[in-house]
This record gives sequence, structure tokens and C-alpha cells, in this order.
Amino acid sequence: MRAAAPVHIVALGDSLTAGYGLADKDGFVPRLQAALAKNGIAADIANAGVSGDTASDGLARLDWSVPQGTDAVIVELGANDMLRGIKPEVTRAALDGILQRLTARHISVLLCGMRAAPNMGADYALAFERIYPELAARYGVIFYPFFLDGVAADLSLTQHDGMHPNAAGVGVIVQRILPKVLELLTRSLAQHPS
Repeated sequence: MRAAAPVHIVALGDSLTAGYGLADKDGFVPRLQAALAKNGIAADIANAGVSGDTASDGLARLDWSVPQGTDAVIVELGANDMLRGIKPEVTRAALDGILQRLTARHISVLLCGMRAAPNMGADYALAFERIYPELAARYGVIFYPFFLDGVAADLSLTQHDGMHPNAAGVGVIVQRILPKVLELLTRSLAQHPS
């Protein structure tokens, strides 16, 4: 899969996308761009990660975060909703709004899921975690079940707060999510052949 011109991707997210606590080169966006380059794919990935953002914040800034000419969007939101105990129906409505607007613009989407922390309780976890697969199915978008897969709860891969990935943790995230990003780009090229 090779695109003639660089593919324009926006990574819409929170601190996990923004690269909180990391040197610029170690964040998710530059590491993903480098991984795509190794696969022979020229990608221009805009970092639209804002530390502390909830899904509702992401929806509020969607139109200026995802400019015209964007081919694909990676949506990574919801961790702050969960940490603040925001009602799952509020998070669901915001993510639904994001997917609705991106789908209407014919932009390919990779939706990244999030898991609830154990201290949130089983009822909250069930209501929160089901948001992602259900919305992915509803809109037919590509789905990656857990953004922090392989990193969460591994203190050797997180910063001192035990939540944000360190540079090694970002490496694990990029390695695991890369097949889904490649699938996203394949779908985007099929939708927008140059």
C-alpha cells in the first residue's frame, strides 16, 4: 500500500495522544509517523491531543482540529471521562457526535477503546467499556479495543503516575496499534483514491 502524496491523519485525543511528560520525539504521534515511514508510507500526522480533554471537549473542538483535506482520524478519547466518573451516557453522546460528523465528512476513522480503572466499580466499567465496540459497530469504523493494551498496570512502561506511558510504553502502543493504523490507511486510500 503506497500513497503518492503523504496521507493526512489527525490524532484526536487527550494526554495519551499529546505525549504528556515525554520528549517531543518520544510521543505517540512522532513514533507512529516513524513506524509508518519504516513501512514505506509517507504520513503527515497532526497531533490534536490536548491533555485533560474529555470526549465532550474533543467534540467541541472537532471542526478546527480536523481541517479540510484530512484523510483519516485516530480518535483516542474517554480516559479523562472515566477518571472523573463522568456518566457513561455523556461520554457515549460525545463520541457518537464525533463519529457522526467524521463519517458525514467521509473521513476514515480508527476508534481507540479505553478500559475503566478497577476502582470505578463493575457497573460503571460495564457501561463505560461497551461504548466503544457498540459505536464502532454502529458507524462501521475500525476499532482498536484498548489504547493502553500491553502498557496499563506495567510500571516498567509507565511514568511515575502509573498511568501515562513512558517512552518504552509508547513503543509498545505503536507496535500493537500499527496493524489497525495500516488498515485505516488502506480504507482511506480506497475511499479517496488519488
